[in-house]
Amino acid sequence: MKLVDLRSDTVTRPTPGMREAIARAEVGDDVFGDDPTVRALEERVAGLLGKEAALFVPSGTMANQVAIRLHTAPGDEVVMEAGAHPFNYEAGAAALVSGVQIRPVPGRRGVMDPADVAACFRPADPHFAPVTLVCAEDTANRGGGTVHPLATLDALAEVAREGGAATHLDGARLLNAAVASGIPAARRARAWDTVSLCLSKGLGAPVGSLLAGPAELIARGRRVRKALGGGMRQAGILAAAGLYALDHHVGRLADDHRRARRLAEGLAEAGYAVQAPETNMVYVAVPDAPRLQAEAGARGVRLVAVGPDRVRLVTHLDVDDAGIERAIAVLAELRR
Repeated sequence: MKLVDLRSDTVTRPTPGMREAIARAEVGDDVFGDDPTVRALEERVAGLLGKEAALFVPSGTMANQVAIRLHTAPGDEVVMEAGAHPFNYEAGAAALVSGVQIRPVPGRRGVMDPADVAACFRPADPHFAPVTLVCAEDTANRGGGTVHPLATLDALAEVAREGGAATHLDGARLLNAAVASGIPAARRARAWDTVSLCLSKGLGAPVGSLLAGPAELIARGRRVRKALGGGMRQAGILAAAGLYALDHHVGRLADDHRRARRLAEGLAEAGYAVQAPETNMVYVAVPDAPRLQAEAGARGVRLVAVGPDRVRLVTHLDVDDAGIERAIAVLAELRR
């Protein structure tokens, strides 16, 4: 029985071509700044995102937390959507590392209304924590892999600027948004001070994310990365995987989106209540999510319960068309 693993696009394994690139990588000591492959990756991603510089870090969580630390001071407030990754899945790091509080704003499918963000800015008063950073997540994971409308991205950044706050775009799956919308990543991130990009999700690299932004800010970020234990030595073997992914795995994200639509269609036909996917995530309402996760897993289809009555299935480069059809068949059988 072949396993169909739809828990996340983080479960992807390096392709043979990526493994070859890793083996051939030229390396140095990145903490000293002399790993040529890391430098090449940082320059490549800075250009891709339209920023002056970029910093290679081990994870998307670290990229977000370095950004929060750079933009805030202890006691500040950071505004983000209620389902955002730094609020839900980063182990309270914003409080632990930066001493800030997060103000969660309910959105629609993970997208905040700029008017709601504007309402978070209060008069200068010693009773209030000052809002110094606004974050958005594109695509919005818990929203269903939602692609932010470009006008909304621009408006959110403008509201933050008007309130005197900096902006950070959590672009862990930004290239999914770029492929789905046809709007280049640099344009999507243009209004935002910093932006992160993950290599180990839909792009299929084994490790790594980048934080991009102004050169002076990214230079300060290197110290924060070091303080958090993210200074890596011969990291070129990881950066080589990222460069390979950017060369070979971006355009194919459209295949993941197509397969997600087919998966949603098949599950709807089987009687499930399915949220229509915009990218590579399919969210399904079910009576007992943990039970469905266990029963599907026992039949070789892995998915994740994201609540008592909701499951998530994520398409990626390790799941082909046959895997999608098998998942539909298994879940249809469990529905009967």
